[in-house]
Amino acid sequence: MNITRENIDELNAVVKVDIAKEDYAGKVDKILKDYRKNANIPGFRKGHVPMGMVKKQYGQAVLVDEVNKLLQDSLNKYLTEEKLDVLGNPLPKEQENFDWDKDDYSFEFELGLAPEFEVDLDLKKPVTKYNIVADEKMVNDQIESIQKQYGKLKTKDVVEEGDTVAGTFKNEEEGIENDSTIELSNIKGKRNLNKFVGAKVGDTITLKTKGLFEDDHALINHLKIEHDKAHDLDIEVEFTISEINERELADLDQELFDKLFGKDKVKSVTELKEKIKEDAAKQFEQQSDQQLMNDITEALIEATNFELPKEFLQKWIQTVGEKPLTEEEAAEEYEKSEKGLRYQLIEGKVVNDNNLNVDFNDLKSFTTEKIKQQMAQFGQMDPSEKELDDIAARILSNQDEVKRLSEQLMNEKLLEFYKENMKFDEKEVTYEEFVKAIYK
Repeated sequence: MNITRENIDELNAVVKVDIAKEDYAGKVDKILKDYRKNANIPGFRKGHVPMGMVKKQYGQAVLVDEVNKLLQDSLNKYLTEEKLDVLGNPLPKEQENFDWDKDDYSFEFELGLAPEFEVDLDLKKPVTKYNIVADEKMVNDQIESIQKQYGKLKTKDVVEEGDTVAGTFKNEEEGIENDSTIELSNIKGKRNLNKFVGAKVGDTITLKTKGLFEDDHALINHLKIEHDKAHDLDIEVEFTISEINERELADLDQELFDKLFGKDKVKSVTELKEKIKEDAAKQFEQQSDQQLMNDITEALIEATNFELPKEFLQKWIQTVGEKPLTEEEAAEEYEKSEKGLRYQLIEGKVVNDNNLNVDFNDLKSFTTEKIKQQMAQFGQMDPSEKELDDIAARILSNQDEVKRLSEQLMNEKLLEFYKENMKFDEKEVTYEEFVKAIYK
């Protein structure tokens, strides 16, 4: 067997594989002999079927199968030994008048080669790194929410803004009759709110469902309707009030602080505000990091220029799916996926050049840490090492979980590497400013 390569250009090559009779004949003969031993053909005793008949019936099928196996194995071995970084898979070139009755065969494959390039992390325009902080309004809103949560309900006769109102929603035509409790702070629009204000127990209010709540999906629970129906539902419903409650805010005292954070961990409103800011910063960090990774990805794609074997990749896309695509469909699919492919190559370059690969010990430690965090949420603060190892072993026996966790860990490694090796335009923003900036 002989394998040769012709480089068409820096991104395209053709590999030719020549297979001679001596490369496959021994295996084919052995398989046919095994067939002969076990063949059941009327008129012949088992194991006494003439070899000529066995060859006639099974010969070419066995030959094709063995040559294809040999071809695939030798091609994969060649690509590995030559350290060729290929994109997609080798594409067999069509051969006219191919004849399996010959003894020797030649096969040709087109290759798409990965480009050579460097990744420069010193970008001309630094990526913005958002540090999200809780502003005074957010802190005060959180404090009020805590006070409401731990406050007491006081029954009333007349509805005022901010009250909680219980009652029954009805619409006979739609078959709606459901008891529900409404926080008036969730009612959308002054017009709707005014219908409640001043109402008494026993009063019936007529409301339109469209735009009644800040979130249309609230209708699912309040009216007990299907999810798909909630978004476009535009009907009139009657709401008969059965109870009106005002939530008295809890006092900001040591008893409340101890309930929230443990004994004497927080001793004043000032410390409470600082604690809320700290907790908010931790929650915001994940969103900030995700946005930073997105922005770094976009910036590196834009700043790292290299050519791709576009024509080859479009031909490969035509063949790789469950059903073949037309040239036009493949071209469209390539346009959609090109940016993702570019970043895969950039990421691979960064990982290999800086030894950021994930090994099993890294993955086990990462998985164990995730398990600890999850157990802590359920009050299990000090699990044993054996317990952690057993859970980690179960998780890592699932290949889908291994893939998911490996991707998470690699993402964290890359982000940490970028943070240490790139310059950023750091910007402190409130959450509201952050949302406006990323969705502008």
